[in-house]
Amino acid sequence: MKIIIINGPNLNLLGKREPEIYGSQSFEDYFEKLKAAFPQVELEYFQSNHEGALIDKIHEVGFSYDGIILNAGGLTHTSVALADALGGVKTPTVEVHISNIHAREEFRKHSYISPKARGAIFGLGLSGYKLAISYFLENL
Repeated sequence: MKIIIINGPNLNLLGKREPEIYGSQSFEDYFEKLKAAFPQVELEYFQSNHEGALIDKIHEVGFSYDGIILNAGGLTHTSVALADALGGVKTPTVEVHISNIHAREEFRKHSYISPKARGAIFGLGLSGYKLAISYFLENL
C-alpha cells in the first residue's frame, strides 16, 4: 500500500508555530514515528506553502497511490482549485487537521476539501494522521 501525506502552508513550522495549538513536535520527527508504526505501508511526505505545488502533487499521485492524507492548512477554507484537483483524481483522500477547526475562528469552519474527501479528522493533534493511515489499511 502506498500513501502520501500532503501538508499545506505553514505546516513546515510545526513544532515552532503556536505550540499551544499545534504542539511542539516537528512533522518530520512525527513522520519517522509513523513510518516505524506502519512498516507495511510505503509512506511518502510532501509539504509546500504554494497552492500550485500542492495541486501538481495531487495530479502526480492521484492515479497511482492508494491514499492521500491532506492537511491543506489555511487553503482548506479558500481553495476551490485544491478541491477541483481532488475531484479530478481517483485516489481517495482523507482530510486531516491538527486543531479542531470548528472550535476556532468562524472562517475556519468551512472546508472546500471535505466534499471531495472520504472523511475528515480534526482536533486530535498529530494522531489524526495515524488514524487516517489506519482507515486506509482497514478500508482499501
